[in-house]
Amino acid sequence: MRALPLLLLALAGCGDTLWARSVDAAWTAAVDRVAPAIAPLEDLPEPDGPALRLWLRGQPTAAVLLQETGERRLWRTAGGVVVATEGGRVTATAGLRQYVAATRFEGPDPLADPAALLDRPAGARRLVDLMEGDRSAAGMRFGVALDCRLRAERTEAAEILLVQERCRTSGSLGFTNRFWVEAEGGAVLRAEQWVGPAMPMLVMEFLSPAS
Repeated sequence: MRALPLLLLALAGCGDTLWARSVDAAWTAAVDRVAPAIAPLEDLPEPDGPALRLWLRGQPTAAVLLQETGERRLWRTAGGVVVATEGGRVTATAGLRQYVAATRFEGPDPLADPAALLDRPAGARRLVDLMEGDRSAAGMRFGVALDCRLRAERTEAAEILLVQERCRTSGSLGFTNRFWVEAEGGAVLRAEQWVGPAMPMLVMEFLSPAS
């Protein structure tokens, strides 16, 4: 999965000076455990079309759909945070202190078939490119390898599965992504995902089936 070209293209069309500077630099692409059920927030009205609800450091914000190509989608908040997703997985971010510039899988993503993970946990390996928000050369890291293990379990709601993805790098970094998915069909409803070693987990909720 390469989210960088799509993200660059969309940001170039946003007209924002900050994004324009990042595009000129050719590196704009880049997005404590939260319970799976959080009551709707009164200050975030339901959108007219596909949208995400994001929690960054516990602060909620809505992100609207900017661009869609198959399973690849690009979302932007009113504050200028941009998140690229493929299915229910974040593949790139921008507008944060640290960016995920691109994500590449070596082989299929086991998250595509979460029900199969109930009986057969699966391994996955992916490479990510990271950069700091100031786009300095010293802050760029390419091809950071994440070795992950995914397993699914049933929740109290029979129609929902919880997929936990435990990942490690070649160093000491370790983290766990969590995805709440429909047992039938495998659509991701809610997720908390790693978006860089200097960032808190990003919590993401799809606000409608169309999202």
